[in-house]
Amino acid sequence: MRIHKLISTVFGIGYVSKGGGTIAALVCCVIWYLLRIDGYATSTLLATMLVLVVGIWSANVVEQEWGIDSSKVVIDEIAGMMLSLLFIPFAISYIIAAFVLFRFFDIVKPLYIKKAEQLPGGWGVMLDDVQAGIYANLMMQGIVFFKLF
Repeated sequence: MRIHKLISTVFGIGYVSKGGGTIAALVCCVIWYLLRIDGYATSTLLATMLVLVVGIWSANVVEQEWGIDSSKVVIDEIAGMMLSLLFIPFAISYIIAAFVLFRFFDIVKPLYIKKAEQLPGGWGVMLDDVQAGIYANLMMQGIVFFKLF
């Protein structure tokens, strides 16, 4: 259980009482920036899929103790943020824009994102953030294509 708590809280970020999801997404952006991750690499896609699978698994396990969709679980924000940044050229302005768009979609939950939360276990925890990440990424693709900044 301990490893699942570490994973699902992203090494304790989920224990922050307010804004844990925002902090987790921000940490993801900082790591993405520091590692100079180019969003076109196959390894970023594989890493994102690994985070998603491990997140679903860990969210299922900790749900037994913490209840359904506990605010302590922030691995979903990491997966969603990673999806927001996939296939986006490396630039600080794009990372910031992806962060803002992801948090918007994750908080407001438009376009059927809210419905994904109703799925059972770790699937419901993770898939609403996956959808938010996909929507943010689609917006980012438009921003990059039209060279809006």
